[in-house]
Amino acid sequence: MRTTGMKRALTGAAIAALAFNASAAGAATTTATAKARILAPLTIANTSDLDFGTIVSGTGASTVAVSSAGAVSCGTGLTCLGTTSAANFNLGGTSGANVTISVPGSVNLTSGANSMTATLASSASSLTLGASGGSFQVGGTLSVGANQAAGSYTGTFTVTANYQ
Repeated sequence: MRTTGMKRALTGAAIAALAFNASAAGAATTTATAKARILAPLTIANTSDLDFGTIVSGTGASTVAVSSAGAVSCGTGLTCLGTTSAANFNLGGTSGANVTISVPGSVNLTSGANSMTATLASSASSLTLGASGGSFQVGGTLSVGANQAAGSYTGTFTVTANYQ
């Protein structure tokens, strides 16, 4: 009886060994490459502010527009004086990388309890960084109320740049 059990065990082991060899003979293999691209941290610096200049208000509501190139357009009934400028931002990061730019739709300017709103417009919604980075400008259109109260009006807005 022992011999029969031993024969069965050996036969089973032989069949199992043949089965493993049969599947190994039909196997296929290949290789893959693991990759990673590291980008330098993205930096952004404000080099000039959006400045609508000095405005003498009129009896009717009007607007003052500063283009992203810095050109001013003074609305009817207003007198615009002084230097104006678009906001300018410099970006740094990996050369050749694409960057998206987000600017809020408007900014509220206040002087004490008085306020005005300016809509904002960026010179670019995306750009490709060069060896020295990149830059973009933000202009806007300020809504000046009729007989707007005198004061120094200021407001802040946040721009965001992200790698694509």
